[in-house]
Amino acid sequence: MFNRTTLLIVISALAAGLGLLASKAFFQDRDHDTRPAMQTVKLFPQARALPAYALRQSDGTQLVPGELAGHWTVVFLGFTHCPDICPTTLAELAQAQKQWAVLPESTRPRVLFVSVDPDRDTPMEIGEYAHAFHRDTLAATADIPALESFAKSMSLVFVKMPPEAGAPADQYSVDHTASLAVLDPQGRMAGVITPPMRPKAIAADLIALTSVK
Repeated sequence: MFNRTTLLIVISALAAGLGLLASKAFFQDRDHDTRPAMQTVKLFPQARALPAYALRQSDGTQLVPGELAGHWTVVFLGFTHCPDICPTTLAELAQAQKQWAVLPESTRPRVLFVSVDPDRDTPMEIGEYAHAFHRDTLAATADIPALESFAKSMSLVFVKMPPEAGAPADQYSVDHTASLAVLDPQGRMAGVITPPMRPKAIAADLIALTSVK
């Protein structure tokens, strides 16, 4: 069994390794790449299709791959009881969202917040939580098997941690990858954004990608 410190190290290492591999591959192919130069988004040489998934959105509708078509989408795993990483990241993404608000709604980049704590986070609750940072943020969740499959498809991980000794059973935490997945307008995994988050750079990169025809 992993203890909390070991697990955090493993999660950080996975995220860092994914980012380094993506960055290395991207810069190796840079001379042949017609995409705009990125400040913080690490694009893969080739986007990869995601397996089928179905998440439940905060409005009760199903989120399936086709729902994200036509937009660049930033995906963030988290949970509403998260004490630090989640609210900080959503606040930083909200700053980026304000900067790309000038783009037409039909092509404007999206932020998708996926709760990996379905035992405590109802669809309505995650919607209220996400919209408190920015009204345009999409929010969804699912049962644990579906969430695990969805996260794995993007090389993201999360693990429910037991509560501290003597604490109530519902006072647990969920460790999760702090990196963000970037999906292209075809709903494919196209790259990652790794901490530290830089809102202006994120906004600039997504605006540049959206402008590519």
